[in-house]
Amino acid sequence: MVTVQRWSGREARLLRDSLRMSLRDFAAYLGVSDRTVSNWEGGGTGYLPRAESQAVLDTALSRASDDAKARFGAALGPESGVPSVAGVIEVDSHKFLPVFIGVERARRLRAHMTPSAGTDWLESSAARVDHPEAQECSLYAFACGVAVFHLVQPHEPASLTELAVWRYRSYASDLPWARAKIRDFLGDDHSGVPHPEYVLSLYWLTSSPWTGSTYDTVLRLLSTPSVLVDRGAFGGPAPLDGSVEASLLATGFDHPEVVPFGVRGVSTGYAGWSGVAYASHSRERSLTIDELITCELTVQALWCFTHQIQQMIEDRQDPSMPEQYGWRFLRAAYSRLTTARAQETAQHVLMREAIMKTSGLAERLRAGQDALREGVG
Repeated sequence: MVTVQRWSGREARLLRDSLRMSLRDFAAYLGVSDRTVSNWEGGGTGYLPRAESQAVLDTALSRASDDAKARFGAALGPESGVPSVAGVIEVDSHKFLPVFIGVERARRLRAHMTPSAGTDWLESSAARVDHPEAQECSLYAFACGVAVFHLVQPHEPASLTELAVWRYRSYASDLPWARAKIRDFLGDDHSGVPHPEYVLSLYWLTSSPWTGSTYDTVLRLLSTPSVLVDRGAFGGPAPLDGSVEASLLATGFDHPEVVPFGVRGVSTGYAGWSGVAYASHSRERSLTIDELITCELTVQALWCFTHQIQQMIEDRQDPSMPEQYGWRFLRAAYSRLTTARAQETAQHVLMREAIMKTSGLAERLRAGQDALREGVG
């Protein structure tokens, strides 16, 4: 008799395949939403459905035909994916989803929100938002016309590969969710608002079984997860063979576009184009998660703002913004983000420089200045 001690996203996917059902049919068969099943499967072995869902899956397996049970048992077999490490991996995933909504819409949105305690020169307000999977979710509305969703999702993955697959699969549901949410907030005034186009991830590693040089390799892989995933696989991002992760951890991994910003004995940090990974070794001396979040909110808001200017140019429009957010605003932002301040610690400077370099924001701010200056000239 085939039984499952504890269902994870992997077993749920194997059961669906054994029943030869589409995702939608399987969700209807279980009495849950399509998104719920998608989230289970996207989480792999690291995603454990709630107790009531465990019971639903038990019932579905018991009701399956003998042929389906046989297929499920054969597929279940010994775990053939990435081997779990001997120890607990605990990671807090922070996602940032920006979208340009315009200065006037941002002003109306902020009227119902609480002023945030971020940077004093880049005004913003924030409000808590419900999200089906995130432990915490906030929406930040910046006076310059950008809205940024911030999602917090703790994970205990069995491997780095599993976390990487979840990351890319979850983006597929994060973006339409953010699009629908911003439409709800703006009501009838959402026409012409661009869709959120990307997700930037920040990982705070709180526990792991690795030490020494392997620990640095882990942080680099967290900031560059694409090397562990087949993003073009049929059916969505899929894990590469488990030997890939094992080999990279054993031999080391580096990338020319990954920039370190940790301080020996205090912290380990890396920034890459697709995200940031950080671990604190000394809470009293290292950066705090709030400091990292504030930096990323600022960078992502301005990246989105300058992207809107570039989009106007590509759409053959003369780029323009309200005067208070014209080229002088971008010049001031460039100065603040590329010049060390007296009150900044060395770690702040290293973090900011690493994130600025890998995001390419400095170049975008200069290009935005030029475009807006020409528009008023």
